[in-house]
Amino acid sequence: MKQKSYDGMPTLYLVPTPIGNLEDITYRAITILKSVDVIFAEDTRVTRELLNKFDIKKKLISSHLYNENNNQEKEIEYLEDNKNIAIVSDRGTPVISDPGYILVKEAISKGYNVVCLPGPTALIPALVMSGLGDGPFTFYGFLNSKESKRKKELEALKDHKFTLIFYEAPHRLLKTMQNIKEIFGNREIAIVREISKKYEEVIRGKVETIISKLENIKGEIVIVVEGNKEEKDFSDLSIMDHINIYLKEGKNSKEAIKLVAKDRHLAKSEVYNIYHKKEE
Repeated sequence: MKQKSYDGMPTLYLVPTPIGNLEDITYRAITILKSVDVIFAEDTRVTRELLNKFDIKKKLISSHLYNENNNQEKEIEYLEDNKNIAIVSDRGTPVISDPGYILVKEAISKGYNVVCLPGPTALIPALVMSGLGDGPFTFYGFLNSKESKRKKELEALKDHKFTLIFYEAPHRLLKTMQNIKEIFGNREIAIVREISKKYEEVIRGKVETIISKLENIKGEIVIVVEGNKEEKDFSDLSIMDHINIYLKEGKNSKEAIKLVAKDRHLAKSEVYNIYHKKEE
């Protein structure tokens, strides 16, 4: 399915909103919010404050994680009536650790245009300010709120070579940092909070050092963690034991074979043959 974004078809716009300083909104975001027929908002009270700031008067429909499914029919009714819709979350870009995905999928499935404006999101400023590399990175979003599941997620990420970016709530920050220390080791890290606001703060250093200084951290928090820089020595492992390490981490056999071949600088076919010979 090919989309021509500006062909005049009814459109669902995803409009990023400021994560702190209201002056970060773009001219285009204001123009779109003024032009659409209705706005689906994560919290109508928060969005109303933003609209009042820029003298925008529009109908708002509450659309958050717990009622988004129920809003699909409403959304399609507007689009079928040749009306344009905007989706906004409280702060940042919809769908990025925020509601919006269900409405996006529904609009796409019915053949309507979906257009996302560029704009504010917390992960990019946090990464740039962290000082933890200018290369590839992985944005993970929120780790699980349950510690047992959170630790499993971290276990699956501990050998990841790229810089990792997480969002976290203030009341879970200390425990999450302790979990990172336990599973990742004492890596370089940055905690970036309240981006673009008066009390913006960046705390950089080793995990262990930062944990010792954490006290009454509040606000919107991004954790940036350096990737795994250790070069592992697999020479003492048999190829099957090496494959089993990745299988235990949750990789399927195809992924495990590919990773082992890369680690050992072998042809995938060689590792594949050893694995399947063992299975016979």
